Order: sequence, then C-alpha cells, then structure tokens
Amino acid sequence: MTEPQSGRRERKKAATRQNIAETALRLFLDRGYDAVGIRDVAAEADVAVTTVFSHFASKEALVFEQDQDFEQRLTRAVTDRAPHEPLVPALRHEIEALVRHCTADSAAPIWQMIESSPALRKYEESMRLRHAESIAAAIADDPELPYSTTACRTIARFVIDAFALAREAADPDSALDETFRMIDAAWAACRPVAT
Repeated sequence: MTEPQSGRRERKKAATRQNIAETALRLFLDRGYDAVGIRDVAAEADVAVTTVFSHFASKEALVFEQDQDFEQRLTRAVTDRAPHEPLVPALRHEIEALVRHCTADSAAPIWQMIESSPALRKYEESMRLRHAESIAAAIADDPELPYSTTACRTIARFVIDAFALAREAADPDSALDETFRMIDAAWAACRPVAT
C-alpha cells in the first residue's frame, strides 16, 4: 500500500524545517549569532532564502525552533487535564519537563548565545509573554475554571516566570518548589467569578 501524497509532503516539509534549524544553530554556535545572516543559513542548508522564510518568520525564530511545540505543550497541560485534575500541578509538571530540557548540558551553549544577544533576549521575552497569553486563554476557556481574565493572565504569567527563574537558577528543582508554592497559594486565593 502506498503512502498518501500529503503524508509524504508533510514529512518532507518537516525534514526541511529541521535541516534549516539545525544548520542555523550550528552556524550560529560556530561563527556567532550576529556574524551569520539568513543567506548564509540558506546556502549552507542548500535551500532558497524564501524557503527559510516560509518555515521561520525571522532570524531569531531559527534559534527558538521548538517555540510552537513548547507553547502547545503548555496549553495542553491545561486543556488535556483529566476531569477535576488540579490546574497548578498539571502546569508544574510541564514546566518541570521544559526546564529539564533547557538546562541540559547540551543547551548551555545555546543559552549563552541567547544571553549575549540583545535581539535574542528580546525575542525570548516576547515569546514568553505570548506563551503566557496562550496559557491564560486556555484557562479562561475551561468551564471548570470560572475565574476572571485577570486571574487567568496572572497565574499564566507566574507559571512562565517560574520557568525562566528555574532555568536560570543554580538549583532549578528548589527554584520550582519555591515558586510553585507561591503560585499554588495565589491560585487558591483566587475567587471564581459568579455565573
């Protein structure tokens, strides 16, 4: 039985995206982020510049290739919870997994590059704010969580900040313990909106 054409096309598209991202990251780490342009990435990946831009909206997005996956994982931590499963532990579980991923030894050079580039730091901050808004929207859409928009947005921001603080901490596990105790207390203090 032959594979459907659309399945093959999607696999090829994903492989091209992965090749571009891996090539860009290798070039950025070898030569420095500011020394590499989109044309360099396209030439090294053996694709057209337009192909790079069809997969990535900007040069900064090449560094954060897993951005959409991370955002989806965070929103699914809210939407895919079992009925009556508490919100904060579900979010903590996903944040812990992301912190482990981002604090692995292999990630250290990437984060050093990000910290040394104002453009990448700014992009990473805007990405975190977008992730917080996605989490807040998922919380607000959950009929089991009838809280105000402000409460949803605040908890979502706290969760994203917990990720950033733990990723930067000498002891990420302790940082997560401390911040999630505060997040849990803040969520418990929220009052549901009367319907």
